[in-house]
Amino acid sequence: MSKKINDTIIRAYKGEVTDYTPAWFMRQAGRSQPEYRALKEKYSLFEITHQPELCAYVTRLPVENYGVDAAILYKDIMSPLPAIGVDVEIKSGIGPVIHNPITSFHDVEKLGAINPKADVPYVLDTIRLLTEEQLDVPLIGFSGAPFTLASYMIEGGPSKNYNKTKAFMYQQADAWFALMDKLSDMVIAYVDAQVEAGARVIQIFDSWVGNLNAADYRVFIKPVMTRIFSELRKHQVPLIIFGVGARHLLLEWNDLPVDVIGLDWRTSIAEARQIGVTKVVQGNLDPTILLTNWEMIKTKTKTILDEGLADGNHVFNLGHGVTPDIKPATLEKLTAFIHEYTGKNK
Repeated sequence: MSKKINDTIIRAYKGEVTDYTPAWFMRQAGRSQPEYRALKEKYSLFEITHQPELCAYVTRLPVENYGVDAAILYKDIMSPLPAIGVDVEIKSGIGPVIHNPITSFHDVEKLGAINPKADVPYVLDTIRLLTEEQLDVPLIGFSGAPFTLASYMIEGGPSKNYNKTKAFMYQQADAWFALMDKLSDMVIAYVDAQVEAGARVIQIFDSWVGNLNAADYRVFIKPVMTRIFSELRKHQVPLIIFGVGARHLLLEWNDLPVDVIGLDWRTSIAEARQIGVTKVVQGNLDPTILLTNWEMIKTKTKTILDEGLADGNHVFNLGHGVTPDIKPATLEKLTAFIHEYTGKNK
């Protein structure tokens, strides 16, 4: 029998009035948690995600340990790529390494299509296990966005400047748009399956798209993102877009059929509104602040919460992910403070 769900965060994502400001943290599962580090001594990321019981345990740990208002599925944005023919390896200290990078239209043509039930059944089994039996808060499913996925596929791994990706986009436009179509098909099918399995919110990570200017975004990216979110609206679950260093793209995102815009730490809630953002916003404490003392953390957090309370359409998060050196006790204390402070002031 399913547990009773605390749906505060769902209501906040819909712009409804809630009793307090809900919170969760990107990369809250894993990384800084001692229980996770112990598992990582035995298993790789891919090995954990392929074992639903283990993956569900990692996913729900932050909810149990920190008291956050949502769980986010523990997996990597690379998880669906092997199914379409991408030879990817997650290397410790490096990140995703692609052994068959995309260099031509021919490489794009060789990519296949994903069948989530056949190709990633362990992801769907993990979602069902969590949502049917274990969680009392909503589960957030997610996917990487086409540009961010393509950047790894073309660069062969992480990049600081995305030179190969942008050169490919400019010089081989036909191949680029074919790649965007293949990846958008994959994202839609992958997210469809996650929602059908029980995910109640979807976040699309376009982590590195801020490296494009707004004019290029409108030509090379916006049409495919409009298609993805338009297709996903059928599920009637909150849809979030997030990327870093993307202040100049906020109005472009505001045009997309999304419900929520995730802000990194560079743009405040008030500034986003001044720019013209009208959607519910999520964010946006600089994760580095969590490495300082409690008084500093509290001061910076209160500034964000006060803006959110004045705005009325806010879910608290970090401006990027939890780093491995952030103490779990800090996240627990922060969550309790957010709930208490906003509960008193709403």
